[in-house]
Amino acid sequence: MYTKQGRIAALAERFPQRAFTSLAHYIDAQWLKTATLMTRRDGAVGIDGQTADDFARDFEANIQRLLEAAKSGRYKAPPVRRVHIPKGDGRSTRPIGIPTFEDKVLQRAVVALLEPLYEHDFLACSYGFRPGARRIRPLRR
Repeated sequence: MYTKQGRIAALAERFPQRAFTSLAHYIDAQWLKTATLMTRRDGAVGIDGQTADDFARDFEANIQRLLEAAKSGRYKAPPVRRVHIPKGDGRSTRPIGIPTFEDKVLQRAVVALLEPLYEHDFLACSYGFRPGARRIRPLRR
């Protein structure tokens, strides 16, 4: 994944005005496997009740099914589970949405795909909403 991200970052840096119309070809089974490793395993379960361990039980088949659905355009994000968590004042709550584990994996894969495109636009001192931000370096030839 990191080599492909480096290639994407190099293209984005070399052609800053270019509109990238399709990057989906970068997402393959290995990309999704890496995205799965980057996804929190202990997060709350979505509306389907599937945990990371459930997803791992038939890992290869789940990865292939998710990849085929995403590539074919058949993938439709399932509804999120709505949960209300208490605010700091203890009197009111705020709603949050919890996606399914499979959806979290695909979201992580897409973030990893888009991150190198936009990363070079940020200044070195720009860390807002990017905790632990690291610069994805373009591959040098």
